[in-house]
Amino acid sequence: MPRTVPPPQGEDAPPPPRRKVSLAERAYVTLEEEIVTLRRPPGSVLSEAQLASDLGMGRTPVREALQRLSEEGLVTVLPQRGVLVSQISQSSYIEMIEVRRPLERTLAALAARRASTEQRARFSQMAEGFAKAAEDSDLDAFMTFDRDFNVLLKTAAQNTYGAAMMRLIQAHSRRFFFRYRDIARLEETATLHGAMARAIGEGDADRAEAACDDLMNHNESFARESLRSL
Repeated sequence: MPRTVPPPQGEDAPPPPRRKVSLAERAYVTLEEEIVTLRRPPGSVLSEAQLASDLGMGRTPVREALQRLSEEGLVTVLPQRGVLVSQISQSSYIEMIEVRRPLERTLAALAARRASTEQRARFSQMAEGFAKAAEDSDLDAFMTFDRDFNVLLKTAAQNTYGAAMMRLIQAHSRRFFFRYRDIARLEETATLHGAMARAIGEGDADRAEAACDDLMNHNESFARESLRSL
């Protein structure tokens, strides 16, 4: 009987295959980031044809991306009139925090318990990235780490329903932060994200929940401060 050769491990292991990204996914990621960072501001009209031209692809993947953005409340599709980027509401954001707090707290604990070794290492790397963004007051770096952290949190928690619900919330939260970034206390926000990422990376569910509570308290305070700034 021939001897079975085990697959290579550690440094000799081949890199994991890259997930093929569809045109619709690429269109969605690009448009979501442009909406979140206000390059496509609230109230602006989006043309399917123009977006297809801007993105260098056909209208079908753009249409699929817009449908997904509509389901998440980032745009409103108006028949025969086009697509509008949704407005930003302080009161709606505070309502969102009420729902996000217990949901993200649960996902943080699940991720701390269920994350793979590779995912834990990535959370720890993100904690360092958040710390560097805080030290440098680097908004662009923070926004990138925040987006990647949100994706990894949903994946590591291994809960389909929780991930689906968080998908409806996180883009709005990131856009609200970017809109009121001048009063958002970037250093504190990045530091709190880093504490949560570090706790998950170390597999400490209780500490991950506490760090999430600290972050949600900060977000709610920030939202109420934005109301006073009007």
